[in-house]
Amino acid sequence: MKKIEELNLDGKKVIIRVDYNVPLDENGEIVDDNRIVESLKTIKYCLERNCKLILLSHLGKVKTEDDLKKKSLKVVSERLSELLGMNVKFIPKTRGKEIEDAISNMNEKDIIMLENTRFEDLDGKKESGNDPELGKYWASLGDVFINDAFGTCHRSHASNVGIASNMEEKALGFLIQKEVDNLQLVIDNPKKPFVVILGGAKISDKIETIKNLSLKADYILVGGAMAYTFLKAKGMNVGKSLIDEESLDFAKEMLEKTDKIILPIDSIVSKDMVIDNYEVKETLDSDDIGLDIGPKTIKLFESYIEKSKTLFWNGPMGYYEKEIYQTGTKELCDFISKQDIISVVGGGDTASCVINMGYKDKFTHVSTGGGASLELLEGKELPGISCMGR
Repeated sequence: MKKIEELNLDGKKVIIRVDYNVPLDENGEIVDDNRIVESLKTIKYCLERNCKLILLSHLGKVKTEDDLKKKSLKVVSERLSELLGMNVKFIPKTRGKEIEDAISNMNEKDIIMLENTRFEDLDGKKESGNDPELGKYWASLGDVFINDAFGTCHRSHASNVGIASNMEEKALGFLIQKEVDNLQLVIDNPKKPFVVILGGAKISDKIETIKNLSLKADYILVGGAMAYTFLKAKGMNVGKSLIDEESLDFAKEMLEKTDKIILPIDSIVSKDMVIDNYEVKETLDSDDIGLDIGPKTIKLFESYIEKSKTLFWNGPMGYYEKEIYQTGTKELCDFISKQDIISVVGGGDTASCVINMGYKDKFTHVSTGGGASLELLEGKELPGISCMGR
């Protein structure tokens, strides 16, 4: 498949599928603009070739009319304008005459951003269901298609696969190229010892990843709420800690099958997630809630990280939404940042933690796509990449 450098872009109308699915606070302000920043290289490359740019992205899931008010890309277009130092024209529509007229009046180096592509999901999930007419319509707006939204590459949507199937001239952008190149460092013959850190809440979302990584990794360090599912499967009391009931049998099976899984030996626990009152325990009582890995576990995990040559991390070590339960994640970030190793963070909440704690530049690579990076690690083909040709 083509790379962006292989395309003739001069003066063309270029559709770029970007990933601006950024987190917003309760006031609708952007909390983390990393995905916008990471898109700039491709956008600037196109502008240097006098393109007319048409940007498409989704923002969250759109299920109700109320979501139309909360999940507009207008705030994103304003942030992109600031980062580029130029006007990005936002059109609060996903199709229609207003868009078509604006595109026909574009000058070279103009940028138009359409409204959240998932606004089309209110009418029969046309975007996430890859409606053929919608993909064909969006493709008709431009001459060239560049997919640079790694975070959606594991999905077959109208704004990636749908457009690509209707375009002759198409290529992957710099962000996807960078993602694939760096993730290959942990997929194809990683330098040994290879250590994987897994956290977050649900095991069920990562079953195939765990299976695949258990064949490649030397050790899998498990933290976050996920750890309590494994600990319960091991027969230990986890109190009222969050567990993934449907994955208990899988956790038990993995513990019986391999000795690579390393679990916490102490926890930061509380009786109430709302009240900031906690203690460190090695054995939980029936009313305890495990909310972070404890100091002994941090040291245990560090002892494995210290011996590693390659590391992959997906999932926070604790209830990171509250600062007092970020210690495990932050301590591991700090320790990893001082190691001379290949270190890759698999997107999602972990990427936000690493970036917000100031460690982004201390890792070899921080992915912009959680689900996409995990499916690559499972050995799956990503439809958002395969649709771009061979």
